[in-house]
Amino acid sequence: MKFLEVVAQAVGILTEGAIVERLRRDPTVNLDPHILHAGFVYDAGGRQQLGALYRQYLDIGRMAGLPFIVCTPTWRANPERVEAAGTRSLAEVNREGVWFIRSLQGEYGLYAEQIFIGGLMGCRGDAYRPADALPAEAAAAFHAPQAGALAEGGVDFLMAATLPAFSEALGMGRSMAESGLPYVLSFVLRPDGALLDGTPLETAMAEIDDVVLPAPAFYMANCVPPSTFRSAMRVALRRAPGIRHRVIGLQGSTSERPPETLEQLPDLDSMEPEAFAEAMGDVRKEFGTRILGGCCGTDDRHIAALARCMTKP
Repeated sequence: MKFLEVVAQAVGILTEGAIVERLRRDPTVNLDPHILHAGFVYDAGGRQQLGALYRQYLDIGRMAGLPFIVCTPTWRANPERVEAAGTRSLAEVNREGVWFIRSLQGEYGLYAEQIFIGGLMGCRGDAYRPADALPAEAAAAFHAPQAGALAEGGVDFLMAATLPAFSEALGMGRSMAESGLPYVLSFVLRPDGALLDGTPLETAMAEIDDVVLPAPAFYMANCVPPSTFRSAMRVALRRAPGIRHRVIGLQGSTSERPPETLEQLPDLDSMEPEAFAEAMGDVRKEFGTRILGGCCGTDDRHIAALARCMTKP
C-alpha cells in the first residue's frame, strides 16, 4: 500500500523517537559539527551506532503491528553544511542516508511493507531562532538540491522538521513540491498557536496551501511537549476549525522548557515513559492526531509506552 493511502486509512501510525539528541548525549559518540550524524553511514562503527537506535524503534513498531515512519539521518545535510563538512558531495551524503535506512527496512521481512521512509530536511540556520530563517525565495533555491537528492535516493516522501518560521517553510514547501513526491512540513509551535516567529499556525498553513502546488500532504509539529501542542491547537482551532484534518502528527518532546534551552542543559529534562504516552494519548483523543512519535528527551522506552497506548483496545 502506498504511503498516502496508509495515512488516509490507518487509525494510528507510529514514528521514531529521538536520534540526534540521544547520540549527542552519548560520551562515546562524536557528532560532526556541521552535518551531525549524516556521516555515520560511512564507517562501520557509525553504522552500528545509528542502526542500533533505529532498530530499537522499528522493533517496537513491528511488535505493535503499527505502520511506521522512519526518517533519514539527513536533517542537517543541506548544501552549506555538507560543503563545510568537507566530506562528500551533497547528492552522495543524502542518497547514502536513504540507502542506509532502506537497508534497515529490508531486514524486516513482511513488516517492511508497513515501513515508510521520509527524506528528512531542516532549516538552514538554528531551528529555535526564527530570526535566522531564510526568505521564501532564497529558501526555495537553497533547499532544492537536497530535496532532489533525497527524491532520487528513493524515499517515500519528504519531510521538513523543526521549522520555526513561516518564510523558510514556504520556500521549503516550494522546493519539496518540485520533487514530485508527497511532502510534509512540521513546525515548532508556541502555546499561543503560533510558530516561533509569531505567525499564527492557521495563517501559515493557509498561505502555503494556497500558493504551493501541490500543497503539503499534511502538517505536523515536533520538538514541543504534548501540553504545548494541545494549547497551540486549541487556540488555532478556535480561529480556524478546518485545520483539524490537516495537522495530523506530533513528535513530542518530554520537557516543558522552551526548546531553545534544552541543548544547554547539563542533564536531560525528561518525563517517565508512561506519563509521556498518556499525554500523547490525550492529544490523540482530543484532536484525532494519528501520527505519533518522540523528539528530544524520548528513547525506546517512551516509544514502546506510546505503542502500547495506541494499541489498547
